[in-house]
Amino acid sequence: MSLQNMHLRKLLKIMYLEGQPRVSALRADIRDDIAREEGNDGSGGGDFYGPFWRDAKDHVFGATDLRDQTRIRIESNGGRANLYRQLQGGFLLWWDERRRWTNEPFRPSNAMKTVCRVAGVDADIKVANILSVRDGREEDHFVYPYWFPAPALNDESARLGLWVLCQAFPHVDRAELRILDVIRGETYSLDRNPFQGTEAAIFQRRHSAALAEWNRLRREY
Repeated sequence: MSLQNMHLRKLLKIMYLEGQPRVSALRADIRDDIAREEGNDGSGGGDFYGPFWRDAKDHVFGATDLRDQTRIRIESNGGRANLYRQLQGGFLLWWDERRRWTNEPFRPSNAMKTVCRVAGVDADIKVANILSVRDGREEDHFVYPYWFPAPALNDESARLGLWVLCQAFPHVDRAELRILDVIRGETYSLDRNPFQGTEAAIFQRRHSAALAEWNRLRREY
């Protein structure tokens, strides 16, 4: 079942969508889940977020220019032109204007990915695609991307994401963990969005509600 084995960013998206957009997202996930059961790749729409994020990482480390790479992506996938431009604009807004660490040169730090479970939630939560940066002072920074157009992250959903990241990587300095809402160019961190002690209960409640709705809709297929 997809909601029991899903990337953190997609879980946050589904848990915070409302109304018909939420139903549409759940139905799309159900169709993909059925397709996988039948040995197909799912929706077949391709992964356009992953290639963009690779380009963004290369931009950080000076291997390429994100503007040039975005133009190339649009030429090969014009149907995603608007989305690519939003992703590029938001990322560069953060990187060029809002980023708080400036001690160059930047180079890749340790790659981080894992699958974790949290108490009270029957799900394997995948955490991948983290931008790991070591700066000129040998300090490490870790940025987890949330790249969906809707819903935007808010303080609560960002706290839930940070809460999962802290459990997924307990040996990492949590002060250096960030979630980046890529399209909005907005980062969330514990110094500005501290835990309130309710994150586990909120995550459990929202995941349970989404899973119940997924199961109800699944019976229609």
